Amino acid sequence: MDDVIIIGGSFAGLAAALQLGRARRKVTVLDTGLPRNRFAGHSHGLLGHDHKPPLDILAEARQQLARYPTIKLVNARADSICGAIDDFSVLTGDGESLAARRLILSYGVADQMPAVPGFAESWGTSIVPCPYCDGFEVAGQHWGLVWSGPQSHNQVRLFHDWTDALTVFADGHDIASDIRADLARRNIPIVDGRITEIARQGGHNAIVKLDTGPNVAVDILFAHPRNRPSATLHESLGLVTVTTPLGIALKVDERRETSMPGIYAAGDLANPTMASVTTAISQGATAGISAQQSMLA
Repeated sequence: MDDVIIIGGSFAGLAAALQLGRARRKVTVLDTGLPRNRFAGHSHGLLGHDHKPPLDILAEARQQLARYPTIKLVNARADSICGAIDDFSVLTGDGESLAARRLILSYGVADQMPAVPGFAESWGTSIVPCPYCDGFEVAGQHWGLVWSGPQSHNQVRLFHDWTDALTVFADGHDIASDIRADLARRNIPIVDGRITEIARQGGHNAIVKLDTGPNVAVDILFAHPRNRPSATLHESLGLVTVTTPLGIALKVDERRETSMPGIYAAGDLANPTMASVTTAISQGATAGISAQQSMLA
C-alpha cells in the first residue's frame, strides 16, 4: 500500500510528490500527460524558471524526482476511487487497482473552447487568459478583452498596469449602463455584436470578426472561457465544491483537505481565484506536507 496516491502529475501534483518523497513516504503519481498550459509557448512569473516552456519545466521536475526511491510516476488515468481514510482504492484505466492511506487530487481543469472558428487554434498564443502570465511581453500594445460577465470589469481596471490601449468585445453580453459609462470615462471602446471568427496574422496578432460591423485587429486577445474539472472523480466521491465565475472548484481548508477526510486537493482544481504555476506549486507542496503530517503516529 502507498502512503499517498496523487492523481494528476502537473505542477501541483509533482510539488506534492517532492515533499512526500523527501519525507521518505511511498507515493504513486498518476498522470495522463495533458497539463492545462501545454498550449503556451512559455511560462512566466515562476521564480527561477521565468520564460521557459512549461513542458520543459515539467520534464526537468520529473527528472529531479527520479532521485527519490519512494516516488513512482505512472502514465495512467484514474478511473474510479473508493474507500475511506487509511484504506483508499484507485482503479486505473489499465485495470490496475492501487491502494493508499491518503489521496491528493490535482487533475486540474479543462478550458471549454467556444464554438468560434479559430478560437481553439489561437488559444495560448493569440488568445490568453492571464495578464500576469503574458502581459509583460505585450505591454503597451493594443489589447482586446472578450467580456465574460461582471468579473470582466475588474479585468479592465487590472489591465491598466500593462496597457492604455484596450478594446472590449461584448460578444452578446448585456453590459450594464453604469459599467458602459465607466468604460467610456476610461476611453475604452466597446464593440457590440457576437464574435464569429478569430483570424491569426502571425505572432500574437488576432483579427476579431463580428456578426455586425467591421473586423477589429488587436495585438493580443484576453478571454476567459468556462472550464470544468478534467475528471469526475470528485463527483463520485461527493466532495463539496464552490461555484466560481467560470466553473466550479473543490472546497478545501487551509491544509488543502477536502470535505472527505484523507483526501486533499491542489492546483486549478481547487483554486477558485487566480490560476498560476506559482500558486499551483505552493498549494501542491502544502497538500503534500499536510498529507504527510496527517499520517504521523
